Amino acid sequence: MAKYLVIVESPAKVKTIKKFLGSNYEVCASNGHVRDLPKSQLGVDVNNDYEPKYITIRGKGDVLAKLRKEVKKADKVYLATDPDREGEAISWHLANALKLEDKDIYRISFNEITKNAVKASLKEPRKIDLALVDAQQSRRILDRMVGYSISPLLWQKVKRGLSAGRVQSVALRIICDREKEINEFISEEYWSLDAIFDIKGTKKNLVAKFYGDENGKLDIHNREELDKILKALKKVKYSIEDIKKGERVKRAPLPFTTSTLQQEASKILNFTTQKTMRIAQQLYEGVDVEGHGTIGLITYLRTDSTRVADEAQAMAEAFIESKYGKEYMHKDMAKKDGKKIQDAHEAIRPTDISLTPTMVKDSLSREQYRMYTLIWKRFVASQMAAALYETISIKIKGGKYIFTAATSNVKFDGFMSVYSEEEEKDALDSKAVNFITDKTELNFVEFDEKQHFTQAPPHYTEASLVKALEELGIGRPSTYAPTITTILARRYIVKEEKSLYVTELGEAVNDIMVKAFPSIVDVNFTANLEGLLDKIGEGVVNWKTVVRNFYPDLDEAVKLAEAELENVKIEDEVSDVICEECGRNMVIKYGPHGKFLACPGFPDCRNTKPYLEKAGVACPKCGKEIIIRKTKKGRRYYGCEGAPECDYMSWQKPSNKKCPNCNGAMIEKGNKLVCSDENCGYIENK
Repeated sequence: MAKYLVIVESPAKVKTIKKFLGSNYEVCASNGHVRDLPKSQLGVDVNNDYEPKYITIRGKGDVLAKLRKEVKKADKVYLATDPDREGEAISWHLANALKLEDKDIYRISFNEITKNAVKASLKEPRKIDLALVDAQQSRRILDRMVGYSISPLLWQKVKRGLSAGRVQSVALRIICDREKEINEFISEEYWSLDAIFDIKGTKKNLVAKFYGDENGKLDIHNREELDKILKALKKVKYSIEDIKKGERVKRAPLPFTTSTLQQEASKILNFTTQKTMRIAQQLYEGVDVEGHGTIGLITYLRTDSTRVADEAQAMAEAFIESKYGKEYMHKDMAKKDGKKIQDAHEAIRPTDISLTPTMVKDSLSREQYRMYTLIWKRFVASQMAAALYETISIKIKGGKYIFTAATSNVKFDGFMSVYSEEEEKDALDSKAVNFITDKTELNFVEFDEKQHFTQAPPHYTEASLVKALEELGIGRPSTYAPTITTILARRYIVKEEKSLYVTELGEAVNDIMVKAFPSIVDVNFTANLEGLLDKIGEGVVNWKTVVRNFYPDLDEAVKLAEAELENVKIEDEVSDVICEECGRNMVIKYGPHGKFLACPGFPDCRNTKPYLEKAGVACPKCGKEIIIRKTKKGRRYYGCEGAPECDYMSWQKPSNKKCPNCNGAMIEKGNKLVCSDENCGYIENK
């Protein structure tokens, strides 16, 4: 009897796929990659046209030995690794490690782990796609070159085991640039003015927003401008100038890609990118669902495509028509967008739309259930009709000035009956507008005036960083989660609540990268390189051409940095703190978490202490020294030496200068000194 061997990546898939195939099939797992570049060296022969040197990964010898035994018994070997370039490369490495002849290689791939998909793939085996293998090889080699060339330099200059990376260093720079923007942001004053009216004949109040005058929109920048408007509005009569009715269409969202799933899971489920990928992987590989056996519940999770298979669309149409009605069916099914689509994948969707979240709830963990619900609802919504709003907006005239009010009412909920995104709240929304007609009389009641200050751009969250990386073309779907995980693990950034902050260590590393390796951390350069790497996968560009053009410039930059950065090498700075154990002056050292004090008599004396760096200014509250401190997670702030008795704290560096307007404390923002009291608003150049 014929014996067939199917090799997959993950042991979790073995159980799922085995149930779909008969006793003639043996299913084994490679547990991911079996060969890689050696950890102890670059692993790329730069003198021999950049030939990579692959070795068996430590601990994979037993796995390969078992697979070789199974290969000998099998009539055919099917390589069923993941349907992307990483999976293609694993198949290629397996074929080499298992010494499979080219004629014996049967590569199969499926976008979902279901009986139909797996069986269909066995009927259409193919050869390994060497262009995809080259795409993975070139990324791996470029990442290795950047990491192994620059990381030792960081170790030498900043001390301790730091690292640089082709994508992680750009991600760090993006966060550092935002931090700088926030620190240098100077808030500006502005005012809002609402007019409140009684609607005659009802018990309703109408709130209308100040818009401007007959010439167009006006912003109110300060109290003086507001007072001038209020003076002009005294004793004027208000009348309804215009009523406009219309319709607004809100289109259904596209189904999830990797990055949009990460963003929504962060916002709605409060999942990190790493957790999102882990839970989605479990749903893809297979879950034991009561009455259905072990089945993959979602399609492949690493994709930047919004394409949906014709079969899945047809199933969605039938499901929506039977459950919601014909009017809820999409008139124009989701089209793929214009972006590069990795390996012509599908969007992330449920493998069987009829398996509703309620039906599988008891078979899933709480986290799996929440993730599956999010993916299921988003996909169903993407195949439904748009929502329709009825809009009403009115103009109210008082003298030469105009106030506006508007509202929108849902006329047809469409996809929103399944999936409601966070509504964009219309600043002018007022339900009382529904009661206004041409003949309505308004009685002025009062003004509601409020002072506001412009806000600095927000710190990045994992979700907004993923969005920024995607928009800038940095990295690819599979790299976002590991990139963020790495820079958090290195303590270059820390996470407080959901926000990402740069640490002192992160700033030091970024400064060196920007100075010595501007092209590596240049957003446009990295995005262009990503485009070239994609072309390798399409078979348009030779991978060695990209590497040949990249490495010499990198090598030259490293040599130059080694020479030039020697002058700014961080030496151990001697402090005025005396070691109580041996009497020497302690020195300032750098560790993974920033600066600390250590005895220079190491290893004879091993005394260490926290380093309290003085900011060189007096505390605005009590006059003692201001110390540069850190939160538990490593974010820098300025606090009083007299803490906890004195509770002064500031995220910006305070100044010794007092505000000439209010005598309050001044703080530094970029090249400006700003009064810490926003209501004062005094600013001067440093």
